[in-house]
Amino acid sequence: MSEHLPILLVVVPLAAAALAAVIRSGRAAWGLMLLSAWVVLGSSVSLLAQVLREGRIRYVLGGWPPPWGIEYNIDLLSAFVLVLLGGIAAIITPFALRSVEREIHSAQVHFHYSALLLCFAGLLGMTSTGDVFNLFVFLEISSISAYTLIAMGSDRRALHAAFRYLIMGSVGATFIVIGIGMLYMMTGSLNMADLAELIPAERNRTLSVALAFLTVGVGLKLALFPLHLWLPDAYTFAPSAVTAFLASTATKVAVYVLARFLFTVFGVAFTFEVMALDRILIPLCLFGILAGSLRAIHQRNVKRLLAYSSVAQVAYVVLGISLVSVTGLTAGILHLFNHALMKGSLFLAMGCVMYKVGSVRIEAMRGLGRTMPWTMAAFVIGGLSLVGVPLTVGFISKWYLVLGAVEQGRWLVTAVVLLGSLLAVIYIWRVVEVAYFEEASGNGPGGEAPLSLLIPTWALVLANLYFGIDATLTSGIAGGAARLLMGLGGP
Repeated sequence: MSEHLPILLVVVPLAAAALAAVIRSGRAAWGLMLLSAWVVLGSSVSLLAQVLREGRIRYVLGGWPPPWGIEYNIDLLSAFVLVLLGGIAAIITPFALRSVEREIHSAQVHFHYSALLLCFAGLLGMTSTGDVFNLFVFLEISSISAYTLIAMGSDRRALHAAFRYLIMGSVGATFIVIGIGMLYMMTGSLNMADLAELIPAERNRTLSVALAFLTVGVGLKLALFPLHLWLPDAYTFAPSAVTAFLASTATKVAVYVLARFLFTVFGVAFTFEVMALDRILIPLCLFGILAGSLRAIHQRNVKRLLAYSSVAQVAYVVLGISLVSVTGLTAGILHLFNHALMKGSLFLAMGCVMYKVGSVRIEAMRGLGRTMPWTMAAFVIGGLSLVGVPLTVGFISKWYLVLGAVEQGRWLVTAVVLLGSLLAVIYIWRVVEVAYFEEASGNGPGGEAPLSLLIPTWALVLANLYFGIDATLTSGIAGGAARLLMGLGGP
């Protein structure tokens, strides 16, 4: 059974999605989601341990050897992302039980979990596959289900947010499939490992255009500035559990896909020496950090505030990748993992507020530090992690990012990273000030959120602290994955 774990990761949630759609029971569909999440988490941890012991895992589908058939390829980076996906799903699913029942019409609950399972399966497939067209298929599965999940939000503006995401996501998908088509036209192959050997390391017009199409297409999917316009509305108006799930997983997998194309498929020599893509990505990331943080400061809706913060945080991840060094890549991979923990805990805290108060606007949070102490304490710790305070995960990845910039003498990059942290203090403090230093507004029933919502929230908060105090495991894996991407060897 263990040799089939790479395909079971995808088959289990796919089969569960079909069952959830036909059983027409919200609680039963939730049970399928919970079971799938924990099966995936256990399988992904097992795969990560196997990769650390034995190295890369290759799984051939249907008996067709690559490059003719589809191959699943699990290395240290993909195994790390798979563990992240499984862990986030396993934590958010218990939270979703009561949150979804409160925010989504009862007749749609089983469809909600079916779409969530499809999205989950698509993200897992994108991370596991070693075939670029198979990656595109899973990308579409996850994207279409994400549009559906966002549209299920109780606010009517959720439909507009889903439609905008649909339009921009379709443009991104079109760019990606055109880029893949150009790669196939040049090489006659769709296998990533085969493409890496066939793509020449000198300038080629078709390959240059393919790289441009793929970078822009994936940039739309990961909301890289200035291709981020779909993200604020999508995160703001989606149901609370959906926002937490997408913010912690979807953009992270998109960053993983970008790294795969840039480092594994095209290679460091072509991408950064011939095409000098870092000269484009680094300025965009610096503008993204500042623009996302400044927009976050002026928001009155806290979910929207956190959404603009995600634009800045995604820019941190891509910035690390764009430094094209082991330290920079380590920072980017670490921040990919760490941001999922911090932003997941923050959005779950807002889900608790939404459950009790019915609003996540700043003015509705007056006095919540006293009436909902555990929820707001979780928000404060998640906010400190977002700022990058020592003993939190945010500090670890930003420390590596600053080290990577200093190694290359990029003092402007260092200054912008530090300035972004100072701006994060401002927008997090706006919420803390209202919650702890103003009188209660009297909105909604008093009291703390239910334990079924608090326990998952605090699980992510404690993970923020644990991996911030002892980052040996995560930094070791991220460093190994960075060396692998740079072609310096590794599992």
